[in-house]
Amino acid sequence: MNHEKEMSFLDHLEELRWHIIRSLFAILCSALIFFIFKNFLFDNLIFGPTKPDFFTYDVLCQLSGLFNIDSFCNTNFEFEIQSRTMTGQFSAHIWTSITFGFILAFPYVLYEFWKFISPGLYKNERKNSKGFLLVSSILFFIGTLFGYYVICPLSINFLGTYSISGQVHNDFDLNSYIGLVRSSVLASGFIFELPILIFYLTKIGLVTPAFLKKNRKYALVGVLIIAAIITPPDVASQVIVAIPVVILYQVSIIISKIVEKKNKSQY
Repeated sequence: MNHEKEMSFLDHLEELRWHIIRSLFAILCSALIFFIFKNFLFDNLIFGPTKPDFFTYDVLCQLSGLFNIDSFCNTNFEFEIQSRTMTGQFSAHIWTSITFGFILAFPYVLYEFWKFISPGLYKNERKNSKGFLLVSSILFFIGTLFGYYVICPLSINFLGTYSISGQVHNDFDLNSYIGLVRSSVLASGFIFELPILIFYLTKIGLVTPAFLKKNRKYALVGVLIIAAIITPPDVASQVIVAIPVVILYQVSIIISKIVEKKNKSQY
């Protein structure tokens, strides 16, 4: 462990404070970019999945055609999105910009987190964790793309066309719609960090490959529950979401085996 510079508890708090401040500054700078380019943020990104020519609908329509199903080919949504409060649109503009600012600044936020914890690691631990920032960022961005291009369209296609009666017309609140997009994207981004989490839990001995294998069936149930929470309640959507999470769990077992083997070789 690095003893070159002994720090008191208050010194550590001060150091942490500056890491947090720099992270927040990066998020706000990224948010400012999205705030300025309002039309692109909302017309192209936020409301993109409501358009019939959205990329995912074209792909799903072609795939469903192979099974003589056209459930994703008619995506002319009739619902309207409304803002029912005076500050609704302005608040949505600010918080949506911050959300996407956080996504854009995520690698830098991770970098600041790494700078804070790395001095407390042994030299070989720092060496073995060189790819942490790159791999974590890649997994997070893959997860956010999965949430945006898979979970959002599936949810909007199901919930936007669901009806209990022809007398009820769908008019969705702006914050409700943006909340669905935001939760789908961020939840997917963090779920895809599972291999990184397993890597470090194995490093410190809290998780083993045997434990992961033994509890695989419980993990699969948990995956289905997560899929049910972040997707509409139809089986096809839940299976589509569950597949990559199951794959991530299997990859995590392999990673755990590798880490455990390296840990044993060091002793």
